[in-house]
Amino acid sequence: MAKAKEHYFDISAKLDMMEMKNAIEQAKKEVSTRFDFKGISTDIELNEKAKTLTLVSSSDSKIDALKDILLSKMIKRGLSPKSLDEVKREGISGGNVKVIYRIVDSIDRDEAKQIVKAIKDLKLKVTPSIQGEEIRVSGKKIDELQQVIAAVKKLNLKAPLVFGNFK
Repeated sequence: MAKAKEHYFDISAKLDMMEMKNAIEQAKKEVSTRFDFKGISTDIELNEKAKTLTLVSSSDSKIDALKDILLSKMIKRGLSPKSLDEVKREGISGGNVKVIYRIVDSIDRDEAKQIVKAIKDLKLKVTPSIQGEEIRVSGKKIDELQQVIAAVKKLNLKAPLVFGNFK
């Protein structure tokens, strides 16, 4: 008798940088045509190496509007708003405001442990294992793996989770 096939999937928090760049370009384009930003200096700057995104504008309200535009472009491109974590907000020269966001593209150790515990608490015949910045969940029944995905999506986590490699 043949052994039942193992199925698995990976949970990660990868961010598609190409899509992020596209979202930023679209946001810049929209800002350049919007009446409420006429004559106001704005900037959206991505630093891939440092994994930061910087927004600059004339006031807190303009920064918030700029962020809303960017988030709407990110969502349209399938990127999670949870990918941005505000690190610092400060006034800079010329009365402008600068906000720095950290780009979240990995699951931190505590959240990984929280995910594994939540999966084990489901009491299904699946095996979660932390592999670097990913969590692999394996099991014999596809419907049980789908239950795991549904349960993990309900967790209130900081990381923008991506479910991939479903085999």
